[in-house]
Amino acid sequence: MDPGIMDNAVLLIYPPAAKACEAPGGPARLAGSLRRHGVACRVWDANLEGQMRLMEVGRSGAEASADTWTRRAAKHLEKNLAALRSRGLYRNPDRYRRAVMDMNRLLATAARPYGVRLSLADYEDKCFSPVQSIDLLQAAAAPETNPFYRWFRGRLSEILTETPVTHAGFSLNYLSQALTAFAMIGFLRQAFPKIRIVLGGGLITSWIRRPNWKTPFMGLVDALIAGPGEAPLLALLGKEHDGGADRPDLGGFSLTDYLSPGTVLPYSASSGCWWRRCSFCPERAEGNPYRPLPPAQVTADLRALVAETKPALIHLLDNAISPALLDALTAEPPGSSWYGFTRVTSCLVDSDFCLRMRDSGCVMLKLGLESGDPGVLDALNKGIDLPTVSAALKNLKAAGIATYVYLLFGTPAETPAAARRTLAFTEEHAEEIGFLNLAIFNLPAYGPETGAFDTGEFYAGDLSLYRPFFHPRGWNRGEVRCFLEREFKKRPAVAGILRRDPPFFTSNHAPFFAPHWDLAL
Repeated sequence: MDPGIMDNAVLLIYPPAAKACEAPGGPARLAGSLRRHGVACRVWDANLEGQMRLMEVGRSGAEASADTWTRRAAKHLEKNLAALRSRGLYRNPDRYRRAVMDMNRLLATAARPYGVRLSLADYEDKCFSPVQSIDLLQAAAAPETNPFYRWFRGRLSEILTETPVTHAGFSLNYLSQALTAFAMIGFLRQAFPKIRIVLGGGLITSWIRRPNWKTPFMGLVDALIAGPGEAPLLALLGKEHDGGADRPDLGGFSLTDYLSPGTVLPYSASSGCWWRRCSFCPERAEGNPYRPLPPAQVTADLRALVAETKPALIHLLDNAISPALLDALTAEPPGSSWYGFTRVTSCLVDSDFCLRMRDSGCVMLKLGLESGDPGVLDALNKGIDLPTVSAALKNLKAAGIATYVYLLFGTPAETPAAARRTLAFTEEHAEEIGFLNLAIFNLPAYGPETGAFDTGEFYAGDLSLYRPFFHPRGWNRGEVRCFLEREFKKRPAVAGILRRDPPFFTSNHAPFFAPHWDLAL
């Protein structure tokens, strides 16, 4: 089964399971770098392809199902896929929700015999944990236990026969990808033992940068890369990065097959975070430096990529879009609608600036507010105050830019009274908040603040990124969860916002429901 091998040829793989609504940004940039340096490269979004295949498997299994809803989902699969790729569905939130839930039902049906809870956004195995290295090794040793195995066994063999390679690089950003990635690695080791295996991506970076890291994957994985992978991957191939600009290359991705109403262009203008002062910040804990591209290069790249791909939307992947880049995008619009994550800064208090951002194509901003209590914000060192947040929300709403607001409950400085002040702030600004993400605080396993708390093991896993802790004010996870379910989410104003959140795809699809998205096309 081992194909003939070329010199310096790479297969970049993005494994299941993650949201299949856009091409993965990391592999796209790696592909651009490799090709610019003369390295043969093929990209394979196994996440998109694998989910499409398992929906078909689920449809076949649904024909004999006694469940009416499952049979309905099978009957309407092709119709729902076509609708999710068209603009009209996003004008009807109820139809959108039904289509997404039906597709998710088919994925769940296909994975259930394997003891896996699979969704359009997640992967949960009843027996194996992605934060247990022994379980990842077991997934590699027995790849046939993975619900994607029957598909990727044949597909990998087909791809490697068509495109002989020396290296297979896996991009892991989420825990939901880990078990399937290792199952694929195990198959490669069995069937194509001469191919060298390389792991990179956000999840791998977090693991490698733990104190006293020692890889548990010796003999299975040949190399692990932390942080931006362009230069390290080239070095593995015996080449030196020339220091030039690497633009994402979307050649090889099936851009019309993603589950979005048109191409979504992913673009990273920086790695790390420009603020890097928040308490419990993983960027500081992992020692990730802030490395921005020059704003002029970003705007030039985006204009060129927009001309090539004609996207329906640009997704800026930065941890936080800097004020300098917001200025540049406003002055030199990229030629398509766009959105991304940014901090609440003084520029958003300028109503004229918000209008110019809207005119440049901005349809939504994701904002990490975290709390509506001044004391909690100060303790988290967020560098924002509530009057500024209030003005920014009102200006963005007036400009027609949707907001996706992130709130974090159960932080060490929070009390029930502080959480209720967050509730009051949310209700007060319900008309200005487009969407909400509610999360419960997890204490990072490592970091400058972690040692101050009474902690234990979070998940029983040697690769866990978090630890439990005893809240210094007694505001523990159970109490926080009860508050959110019984009080916060029950308030009519909050419930109305939460109902707008697109199921499974959440912030990735929210821009398509923004008031100016259609107009920006």
